[in-house]
Amino acid sequence: MPNSKPSAKSPAKPAAEAEDRTRDRSRTEEGILNAARSVLVEKGFGGWGVNGIARAAGCDKQLIYRYYGGLDGLAEALGTQIARETEAALAALPAPEVDSYGALVAALIDAQLHVLRSHPVMQRIIAWELSEANALTRAFADARSRALMAWFAQVKGDFTAPPGVDAPAINAVMIAAVQQMVLSSGTIGGFAGMPLAEPADWERLRSAIRRLILAAYDGSGTPTAG
Repeated sequence: MPNSKPSAKSPAKPAAEAEDRTRDRSRTEEGILNAARSVLVEKGFGGWGVNGIARAAGCDKQLIYRYYGGLDGLAEALGTQIARETEAALAALPAPEVDSYGALVAALIDAQLHVLRSHPVMQRIIAWELSEANALTRAFADARSRALMAWFAQVKGDFTAPPGVDAPAINAVMIAAVQQMVLSSGTIGGFAGMPLAEPADWERLRSAIRRLILAAYDGSGTPTAG
């Protein structure tokens, strides 16, 4: 029986193999990102390293360098992912009905409180930022700030801060207050004698922050419409 020539490769086969490799890489990248999030929530920034993330992802640590270039690239990817989640969470909130710049800032701070309370990974990242300044924490902070500022710009309209009011300082104080309250609620259940466990506790906090903001911007602690 004459030897039969090997059949030529089907042109579809290389394309299918390339598609499988792309799919495998995407799954691996997703697994690494998910592992990075889990390690951050479970162990905090002290355990957030290439070896721990690779173990959690069930992959060789060299893949983290190959796909992300190391921790810096992984932090940037995770920051981008969290920024997108923040944008989606803010977009899902009802559009605030405001009649002053103060009411607008109160809506922004309330939105920040809502998003941060529902995002344990972001809480870990903020705790990390407060204890250590490096390229990783800066990447996370920048991504989160971009998302919040994009939302603020979208709903800002024509409102501007009243003359003579130091808006950046006031807003920074309010943002810091929200961050401190949320982080403290997760560790000691409250702050400075104020419990933060029940829905009524959080409503009390929201009301207090709103009154402070309106007093600073509009000269009154009495909430206006919105």
